[in-house]
Amino acid sequence: MPEATFKRILLKLSGEALMGPLEYGTDPQRVERIAAQVHEVAARGVEVALVVGAGNIYRGLDAAAEGMDRATADYMGMLATVLNAMTLQDALEKRGAYTRVMSAIQVTEVAEPYIRRRAIRHLEKGRIVIFGAGTGNPFFTTDTAAALRALEIRADAILMGKHGVEGVYDADPTEVPEAKFLPEITHRQAIERGLRVMDSTALSLCMDNDLPIYVFNMADERNIDRIVCGERVGTIVSVDGNLGRRGAAAEAEGEETAGEVTR
Repeated sequence: MPEATFKRILLKLSGEALMGPLEYGTDPQRVERIAAQVHEVAARGVEVALVVGAGNIYRGLDAAAEGMDRATADYMGMLATVLNAMTLQDALEKRGAYTRVMSAIQVTEVAEPYIRRRAIRHLEKGRIVIFGAGTGNPFFTTDTAAALRALEIRADAILMGKHGVEGVYDADPTEVPEAKFLPEITHRQAIERGLRVMDSTALSLCMDNDLPIYVFNMADERNIDRIVCGERVGTIVSVDGNLGRRGAAAEAEGEETAGEVTR
Protein backbone atom coordinates (compact mmCIF):
# COMPACT_ATOMS: atom_id res chain seq x y z
CA MET A 1 0.00 0.00 0.00
CA PRO A 2 1.53 3.39 -1.01
CA GLU A 3 2.58 5.64 1.82
CA ALA A 4 0.64 8.85 2.49
CA THR A 5 2.42 12.05 1.52
CA PHE A 6 0.27 14.32 3.70
CA LYS A 7 0.20 14.44 7.48
CA ARG A 8 -2.95 16.53 7.87
CA ILE A 9 -5.63 17.51 5.35
CA LEU A 10 -8.90 19.38 5.30
CA LEU A 11 -11.60 17.93 3.06
CA LYS A 12 -14.19 20.41 1.81
CA LEU A 13 -17.49 18.89 0.71
CA SER A 14 -20.46 20.67 -0.79
CA GLY A 15 -23.87 19.88 0.58
CA GLU A 16 -24.77 18.59 -2.89
CA ALA A 17 -22.15 15.86 -2.47
CA LEU A 18 -24.44 14.27 0.12
CA MET A 19 -27.54 14.28 -2.11
CA GLY A 20 -26.63 11.54 -4.55
CA PRO A 21 -29.48 11.18 -7.07
CA LEU A 22 -31.91 13.02 -4.82
CA GLU A 23 -33.11 16.57 -5.50
CA TYR A 24 -33.01 17.50 -1.82
CA GLY A 25 -31.71 16.19 1.50
CA THR A 26 -29.16 13.41 2.04
CA ASP A 27 -28.80 10.06 0.33
CA PRO A 28 -27.75 7.43 2.94
CA GLN A 29 -25.79 5.39 0.40
CA ARG A 30 -23.83 8.42 -0.80
CA VAL A 31 -23.07 9.43 2.80
CA GLU A 32 -21.86 5.89 3.56
CA ARG A 33 -19.53 5.93 0.55
CA ILE A 34 -18.05 9.27 1.57
CA ALA A 35 -17.59 8.00 5.12
CA ALA A 36 -15.81 4.90 3.79
CA GLN A 37 -13.36 7.04 1.80
CA VAL A 38 -12.62 9.35 4.72
CA HIS A 39 -12.23 6.47 7.17
CA GLU A 40 -9.83 4.66 4.82
CA VAL A 41 -7.60 7.74 4.57
CA ALA A 42 -7.68 8.27 8.35
CA ALA A 43 -6.71 4.61 8.82
CA ARG A 44 -3.48 5.38 6.94
CA GLY A 45 -2.52 7.72 9.77
CA VAL A 46 -3.51 10.91 7.96
CA GLU A 47 -5.18 13.47 10.23
CA VAL A 48 -8.47 14.44 8.60
CA ALA A 49 -10.73 17.45 9.17
CA LEU A 50 -13.89 18.18 7.19
CA VAL A 51 -15.98 21.22 6.34
CA VAL A 52 -19.33 20.54 4.71
CA GLY A 53 -21.71 22.95 3.02
CA ALA A 54 -25.51 22.99 3.23
CA GLY A 55 -26.67 23.33 -0.37
CA ASN A 56 -28.63 20.10 -0.03
CA ILE A 57 -30.72 21.63 2.77
CA TYR A 58 -30.60 25.41 2.68
CA ARG A 59 -28.84 28.17 0.77
CA GLY A 60 -28.51 31.49 2.56
CA LEU A 61 -27.82 33.43 -0.63
CA ASP A 62 -30.89 32.01 -2.38
CA ALA A 63 -33.10 32.93 0.58
CA ALA A 64 -31.59 36.42 0.70
CA ALA A 65 -32.29 36.85 -3.01
CA GLU A 66 -35.94 36.10 -2.29
CA GLY A 67 -36.16 38.92 0.24
CA MET A 68 -34.98 37.42 3.53
CA ASP A 69 -32.47 39.38 5.57
CA ARG A 70 -29.02 38.16 4.47
CA ALA A 71 -27.65 37.74 7.99
CA THR A 72 -30.70 35.73 9.08
CA ALA A 73 -30.49 33.55 5.97
CA ASP A 74 -26.79 32.90 6.56
CA TYR A 75 -27.35 31.89 10.19
CA MET A 76 -30.00 29.42 9.01
CA GLY A 77 -27.48 28.03 6.53
CA MET A 78 -24.95 27.61 9.35
CA LEU A 79 -27.44 25.52 11.31
CA ALA A 80 -27.99 23.39 8.21
CA THR A 81 -24.25 22.65 8.03
CA VAL A 82 -24.42 21.34 11.60
CA LEU A 83 -27.12 18.89 10.48
CA ASN A 84 -24.85 17.67 7.68
CA ALA A 85 -21.90 17.42 10.08
CA MET A 86 -23.94 15.23 12.41
CA THR A 87 -24.98 13.05 9.46
CA LEU A 88 -21.35 12.48 8.51
CA GLN A 89 -20.40 11.87 12.14
CA ASP A 90 -23.01 9.14 12.46
CA ALA A 91 -21.87 7.42 9.25
CA LEU A 92 -18.20 7.56 10.30
CA GLU A 93 -18.85 6.24 13.79
CA LYS A 94 -20.84 3.32 12.39
CA ARG A 95 -17.61 2.36 10.64
CA GLY A 96 -15.68 2.50 13.91
CA ALA A 97 -14.06 5.91 13.43
CA TYR A 98 -13.59 8.31 16.31
CA THR A 99 -15.02 11.73 15.51
CA ARG A 100 -15.79 15.15 16.91
CA VAL A 101 -18.18 17.76 15.56
CA MET A 102 -17.06 21.28 16.42
CA SER A 103 -19.44 24.16 15.80
CA ALA A 104 -18.65 27.85 15.36
CA ILE A 105 -22.01 28.70 16.97
CA GLN A 106 -23.25 27.39 20.31
CA VAL A 107 -25.14 24.10 20.00
CA THR A 108 -23.51 22.41 22.96
CA GLU A 109 -26.05 19.58 23.22
CA VAL A 110 -24.90 18.14 19.89
CA ALA A 111 -21.44 19.60 19.17
CA GLU A 112 -18.40 20.98 20.91
CA PRO A 113 -17.70 24.70 20.57
CA TYR A 114 -14.89 25.37 18.13
CA ILE A 115 -11.61 25.95 19.96
CA ARG A 116 -8.51 25.86 17.77
CA ARG A 117 -6.16 24.14 20.20
CA ARG A 118 -8.77 21.54 21.09
CA ALA A 119 -9.36 20.81 17.40
CA ILE A 120 -5.64 20.27 16.84
CA ARG A 121 -5.48 17.98 19.87
CA HIS A 122 -8.38 15.89 18.55
CA LEU A 123 -6.54 15.50 15.24
CA GLU A 124 -3.31 14.51 16.99
CA LYS A 125 -5.26 11.80 18.81
CA GLY A 126 -6.47 10.37 15.50
CA ARG A 127 -10.03 11.70 15.66
CA ILE A 128 -11.77 12.91 12.52
CA VAL A 129 -12.92 16.47 13.17
CA ILE A 130 -15.96 17.87 11.37
CA PHE A 131 -16.30 21.66 11.49
CA GLY A 132 -19.88 22.93 11.42
CA ALA A 133 -21.56 26.35 11.24
CA GLY A 134 -19.00 27.86 8.86
CA THR A 135 -16.99 30.67 10.43
CA GLY A 136 -19.85 31.53 12.79
CA ASN A 137 -20.37 34.83 10.96
CA PRO A 138 -22.85 35.82 8.26
CA PHE A 139 -21.61 37.01 4.84
CA PHE A 140 -18.91 34.30 4.76
CA THR A 141 -19.26 31.05 2.82
CA THR A 142 -18.26 27.54 3.84
CA ASP A 143 -15.41 27.90 1.30
CA THR A 144 -14.00 30.68 3.45
CA ALA A 145 -14.60 28.54 6.55
CA ALA A 146 -12.62 25.71 4.93
CA ALA A 147 -9.69 28.01 4.11
CA LEU A 148 -9.73 29.55 7.59
CA ARG A 149 -9.93 26.23 9.46
CA ALA A 150 -7.25 24.66 7.25
CA LEU A 151 -4.88 27.49 8.10
CA GLU A 152 -5.76 27.41 11.79
CA ILE A 153 -5.07 23.69 12.14
CA ARG A 154 -1.99 23.94 9.89
CA ALA A 155 -3.29 21.50 7.27
CA ASP A 156 -0.92 20.56 4.45
CA ALA A 157 -3.62 21.08 1.82
CA ILE A 158 -7.31 21.52 1.15
CA LEU A 159 -8.96 18.72 -0.81
CA MET A 160 -12.03 20.15 -2.50
CA GLY A 161 -14.52 17.58 -3.71
CA LYS A 162 -16.65 18.64 -6.67
CA HIS A 163 -19.93 17.20 -7.87
CA GLY A 164 -19.85 15.95 -11.47
CA VAL A 165 -16.64 17.62 -12.72
CA GLU A 166 -13.02 16.41 -12.77
CA GLY A 167 -11.51 19.66 -11.54
CA VAL A 168 -11.23 23.25 -12.74
CA TYR A 169 -12.13 24.32 -16.30
CA ASP A 170 -11.62 27.63 -18.12
CA ALA A 171 -15.43 27.87 -18.42
CA ASP A 172 -18.46 26.15 -16.96
CA PRO A 173 -18.43 22.70 -18.67
CA THR A 174 -22.19 22.34 -18.18
CA GLU A 175 -22.71 25.46 -20.30
CA VAL A 176 -19.65 25.32 -22.58
CA PRO A 177 -19.07 21.75 -23.88
CA GLU A 178 -15.65 22.68 -25.29
CA ALA A 179 -14.42 24.08 -21.95
CA LYS A 180 -10.75 23.24 -21.38
CA PHE A 181 -9.65 21.28 -18.32
CA LEU A 182 -6.90 23.00 -16.31
CA PRO A 183 -4.57 20.56 -14.49
CA GLU A 184 -2.67 23.38 -12.77
CA ILE A 185 -3.50 27.01 -12.00
CA THR A 186 -2.50 29.69 -9.52
CA HIS A 187 -4.78 31.17 -6.88
CA ARG A 188 -4.39 34.58 -8.52
CA GLN A 189 -5.37 33.28 -11.97
CA ALA A 190 -8.46 31.64 -10.48
CA ILE A 191 -9.48 34.93 -8.85
CA GLU A 192 -8.77 37.11 -11.90
CA ARG A 193 -10.53 34.75 -14.31
CA GLY A 194 -13.51 34.22 -12.02
CA LEU A 195 -13.14 30.43 -12.10
CA ARG A 196 -15.41 28.43 -9.81
CA VAL A 197 -12.83 26.98 -7.45
CA MET A 198 -13.73 28.82 -4.25
CA ASP A 199 -15.03 32.29 -3.57
CA SER A 200 -12.48 35.11 -3.83
CA THR A 201 -12.15 35.57 -0.05
CA ALA A 202 -11.23 31.90 0.41
CA LEU A 203 -8.82 31.94 -2.54
CA SER A 204 -7.12 35.07 -1.22
CA LEU A 205 -6.61 33.45 2.18
CA CYS A 206 -5.05 30.39 0.55
CA MET A 207 -2.89 32.50 -1.77
CA ASP A 208 -1.59 34.75 1.00
CA ASN A 209 -0.63 31.72 3.09
CA ASP A 210 0.68 29.44 0.30
CA LEU A 211 -1.96 26.77 0.94
CA PRO A 212 -2.52 24.43 -2.04
CA ILE A 213 -6.01 23.29 -3.08
CA TYR A 214 -6.64 19.97 -4.80
CA VAL A 215 -9.90 20.10 -6.76
CA PHE A 216 -11.23 16.69 -7.77
CA ASN A 217 -14.34 14.69 -8.65
CA MET A 218 -16.03 13.06 -5.66
CA ALA A 219 -17.76 10.55 -7.95
CA ASP A 220 -14.57 8.45 -8.17
CA GLU A 221 -14.29 6.83 -4.77
CA ARG A 222 -10.53 6.31 -5.15
CA ASN A 223 -9.67 9.96 -5.63
CA ILE A 224 -9.17 11.05 -2.01
CA ASP A 225 -6.83 8.15 -1.35
CA ARG A 226 -4.97 8.75 -4.62
CA ILE A 227 -4.37 12.41 -3.78
CA VAL A 228 -3.20 11.56 -0.27
CA CYS A 229 -0.73 9.08 -1.80
CA GLY A 230 0.75 11.76 -4.06
CA GLU A 231 -0.95 10.90 -7.36
CA ARG A 232 -1.95 13.64 -9.76
CA VAL A 233 -5.73 13.89 -9.67
CA GLY A 234 -7.93 16.75 -10.81
CA THR A 235 -6.61 20.32 -10.62
CA ILE A 236 -3.92 21.69 -8.33
CA VAL A 237 -4.35 25.34 -7.32
CA SER A 238 -1.17 26.79 -5.84
CA VAL A 239 0.82 29.99 -5.55
CA ASP A 240 3.08 29.12 -8.50
CA GLY A 241 0.58 26.98 -10.40
CA ASN A 242 2.92 24.00 -10.55
CA LEU A 243 2.84 21.41 -7.82
CA GLY A 244 3.37 18.54 -10.20
CA ARG A 245 6.67 17.66 -8.55
CA ARG A 246 5.25 17.56 -5.06
CA GLY A 247 4.14 14.28 -3.61
CA ALA A 248 5.66 10.84 -4.04
CA ALA A 249 7.82 11.65 -7.08
CA ALA A 250 9.30 14.77 -5.49
CA GLU A 251 9.95 12.89 -2.26
CA ALA A 252 11.73 10.11 -4.13
CA GLU A 253 13.94 12.64 -5.92
CA GLY A 254 14.68 14.40 -2.65
CA GLU A 255 15.75 11.14 -1.06
CA GLU A 256 17.97 10.32 -4.04
CA THR A 257 19.63 13.74 -3.89
CA ALA A 258 20.17 13.40 -0.17
CA GLY A 259 21.75 10.00 -0.76
CA GLU A 260 24.16 11.46 -3.31
CA VAL A 261 25.24 14.15 -0.84
CA THR A 262 25.89 11.61 1.93
CA ARG A 263 27.81 9.39 -0.47
